[in-house]
Amino acid sequence: MNIHEHQAKKILNNFGVPILNGVVIFNTKEIEKKVANFKTPNFMIKAQIHAGGRGKAGGIKMAKDLDDLKVKAKDMLGKVLINKQTGTSGRKVKRLYIEETCEIVKEFYLSCLVDRASSKIAFLSSAEGGMDIEEVAKTKPEKITTVKIGLSQSVREDELKKIIYPFALNPNLEKDAFQIIQAIYKTLIEKDANLIEINPLILNKENKLLCLDAKISFDDNALYRHPDIISLKDLNEEDPIESEASKHDLTYIKLDGKIGCMVNGAGLAMATMDIIKFYGAEPANFLDVGGGASKEKVSAAFKIILSDKNVKSILINIFGGIMRCDVLAQGLVEAAKEINLSIPLIVRLAGTNVELGKEILKKSKLKIISANNLSEAAEKAVKAAN
Repeated sequence: MNIHEHQAKKILNNFGVPILNGVVIFNTKEIEKKVANFKTPNFMIKAQIHAGGRGKAGGIKMAKDLDDLKVKAKDMLGKVLINKQTGTSGRKVKRLYIEETCEIVKEFYLSCLVDRASSKIAFLSSAEGGMDIEEVAKTKPEKITTVKIGLSQSVREDELKKIIYPFALNPNLEKDAFQIIQAIYKTLIEKDANLIEINPLILNKENKLLCLDAKISFDDNALYRHPDIISLKDLNEEDPIESEASKHDLTYIKLDGKIGCMVNGAGLAMATMDIIKFYGAEPANFLDVGGGASKEKVSAAFKIILSDKNVKSILINIFGGIMRCDVLAQGLVEAAKEINLSIPLIVRLAGTNVELGKEILKKSKLKIISANNLSEAAEKAVKAAN
């Protein structure tokens, strides 16, 4: 789960990360009252969407005074920002973050994330802050320092020194940097975050380190422990189909292909997607109905797949363990009849009550293409889609 910049900054500030004074607004009528206590005569206006590269898309601007702020805020609210991270459809701006300004002396990059490959927490730091860190990693990898640490109460001093080495700070600023690193590490652990990114971390003219932009991504599987984080979810930034799937406790991710997939189990889902690609096509989605799906849940999953107009055929690959094949078959039949299925449906069933499941499908009189194994199912799904 992702949150907005202003939300991320508030969380980090609660843990001790210094930020500039800022307010969030949803309409221009709020501006004058909310910025009344600002200490700078000019303002930064930042569109709040779940995507980076906002500046290049016109989503970050400076206003020279209050009147200019009102004009530019009015222009930005409701605007659709389009860049490589938003996709061609873009993201509509429904809230703005207005912040005080400061004079920047240096910009740095700092992030903390869960490194699953090493089962450690990784810190990335660079003196190339404010830039596209992926581009820096590609063209100047030597400019990025990576320090991996084991899970503990805090970051050790020797690790802190390695992390801030690219910043070349004086001793007084080193202490401030250490506090910021300890704060984001504590945030990551206590809030079950996957990633915390500060880009840029700046040194201002007053010789203070400040978080100028922030991003936090949380582990969905741990959200049940954090109702305060769940309350920050902005459904306007979620894919509507993915939001609908979450209501039914389905794991769904939309992709760009034309073969819809319904599978039980993440590993089986990945194998199904791989074999579709092996036969020369692309999956339209990742969808895991879980191990104990009810008829209603399977029916909902079926409808969600078909809501994607790019889908030209559907491959259902189920291995019945906890999930019985007859339950799945009944759900498929009910959903297909309700929505008047008009595209090819390829089904591969195996496991508990498989013969009963096949019998239910056969008696339904639906146009279902059966397959005895995954390879055969994928080949038939690709052929049907073409």
